[in-house]
Amino acid sequence: MTADAGTLVRQYYDALDAHEYERLEALLTPAFVQHRPDRSFESRDAFVRFMREERPVPDTTHELLAIVDGDETAAARGRVLDSGTVLFEFADFFRFEDDRIHRLDTYAR
Repeated sequence: MTADAGTLVRQYYDALDAHEYERLEALLTPAFVQHRPDRSFESRDAFVRFMREERPVPDTTHELLAIVDGDETAAARGRVLDSGTVLFEFADFFRFEDDRIHRLDTYAR
């Protein structure tokens, strides 16, 4: 991987928080999947559509507390905030392919 994994992770959260869905889509491979406790997305299109149109609380921000990155993987720990109030904490585990995010496993509490 030639891109910096930590930079890609930060760009991912920045695009989500700024509602920049074209930028978000560009960060993900077409075969992107996400698995999280409440649902799974089996394609980039399904994930981006959900984030754009169906997010229950769309105006949140991600406060990153730590990012640990490797060559083909990265992990991020943080909190999702709504107007400064913590909604939940998360741990995201990223896998990369072709300098883009290919898989995301999310755990929350």
